[in-house]
Amino acid sequence: MRALVKGRVRMCRHQSAHHIFLLLGAALSVTAAIAGQAQTYLGFDSNDYPGDASLGALHRTFSYAGYWLNNPPGSNRNNWLGHRAAVESAGFGFLVLFNGRLYAELKSEERAAQIGVLDSRSAAATAQREKFPPGTIIFLDQEQGGRMLPEQIEYIRAWVYGVNAAGFRAGIYCSGMTSTDSNRVKTAEDIRHNLPGQPIAYWVANDACPPSPGCAFPRQAPNPAASGIPFAEVWQFAQSPQRKDVAAHCTNYSRDKNCYPPGVPAVYVDLNAANSADPSQGRTDRRDSPGKP
Repeated sequence: MRALVKGRVRMCRHQSAHHIFLLLGAALSVTAAIAGQAQTYLGFDSNDYPGDASLGALHRTFSYAGYWLNNPPGSNRNNWLGHRAAVESAGFGFLVLFNGRLYAELKSEERAAQIGVLDSRSAAATAQREKFPPGTIIFLDQEQGGRMLPEQIEYIRAWVYGVNAAGFRAGIYCSGMTSTDSNRVKTAEDIRHNLPGQPIAYWVANDACPPSPGCAFPRQAPNPAASGIPFAEVWQFAQSPQRKDVAAHCTNYSRDKNCYPPGVPAVYVDLNAANSADPSQGRTDRRDSPGKP
């Protein structure tokens, strides 16, 4: 080792100017690469509002928060309503969510379209009451994955049209993972294929490791395209509780299999990466709040 180091030192003495030139060139290349790299931001979502007192501590880690407009999946209440101003005042951007219908509720394509219209009106009306500005992206939570059936497509189509017509913008939260059935499809790609040209923002879920880093809080959030869906604008890469079937190889979850952010041990969350610090563009001042990417 010493001889190798010594030889390298002698080379530098004879070629110092050339070596310095190479080092400067490499440094400039790295700087240019960093400057051209898209900024990404870390955020969280949770079915339960964490409470006003926790917002400051959460914002030290996260740039934006999920915000439900109706009852989250599996819940008969929504305690996020009425807290939009507090969340924004704490510095957060938003991921605005509306819980969509399951296939069993749709019955037929005609009924699915009718329900989609009614749900779009409900989502828009609630967003207005919560004082989200026009143009806010509202993500429809599509819990069921795999290939969408015709009834599901008609429901989503009607919901997307209604939300956009009401002055907001439509987004979809759905799986970005390959289904385990014989179809082997990714829900996000299937929806995009069936609704070509529709102005939809995609928030995809893929909590398998890899590509997910698990329950991790990096200063630079992962790129949403690394989820396996190149057109994703948001990537949910960890869920609470940890899913045994797909996330068994993921690390850093707590003993109870939930994901707890630094400094807030009583609040478990899902983790998201986005291309914006305000993915729904739901802040009233329309600025990106950088938070802690």
